[in-house]
Amino acid sequence: MADAYIPRLKHDYIENMREEMTKEFGYSNVMQVPRLDKVVLNMGIGESVNDSKKVQSAADDLALISGQKPVIVKARKSIATFKLREGMPIGVKVTLRKNRMYEFIDRLVTIALPRVRDFRGLSPKSFDGRGNFALGIKEHIVFPEIDYDKVSDIWGMDVIVCTTAPTDDEARSLLKGFNFPFRT
Repeated sequence: MADAYIPRLKHDYIENMREEMTKEFGYSNVMQVPRLDKVVLNMGIGESVNDSKKVQSAADDLALISGQKPVIVKARKSIATFKLREGMPIGVKVTLRKNRMYEFIDRLVTIALPRVRDFRGLSPKSFDGRGNFALGIKEHIVFPEIDYDKVSDIWGMDVIVCTTAPTDDEARSLLKGFNFPFRT
């Protein structure tokens, strides 16, 4: 593989961001520089209790968004008040790594987030203390892969960006380098 394809954001990270973060945080080794580890996309489908076809519809939409086949998540416990039995499908998730992860983040930041209604930026407080960032999207139709006319239901989705950064400040600096639109 002489001429392998490298996503735009990954190339930018290798060429520019590593050097900038080394200067900013004073790393002594290139392996200390935080990098993206994985992106987990999750759709919880509460209405699937009544209609099991909705989970398959959500899985198809998530496959279009991510470019990868999602896993159907099943209930671990029965909860009578939600009419939920153990083993019932309640959501779909997919984990993106390597090139697909960079391509997804590129589409998320440049196309999907600007299409969100009343978008005022991402909360800089949505870090978990270990360098991972989570955001929720209320409508999955902001992604260009989803044909608005063919969608029967609109679901929300969670996007969790896992990094190798030990602190939230380092992770925030890394994600700012990837043009994440944080509120000030």
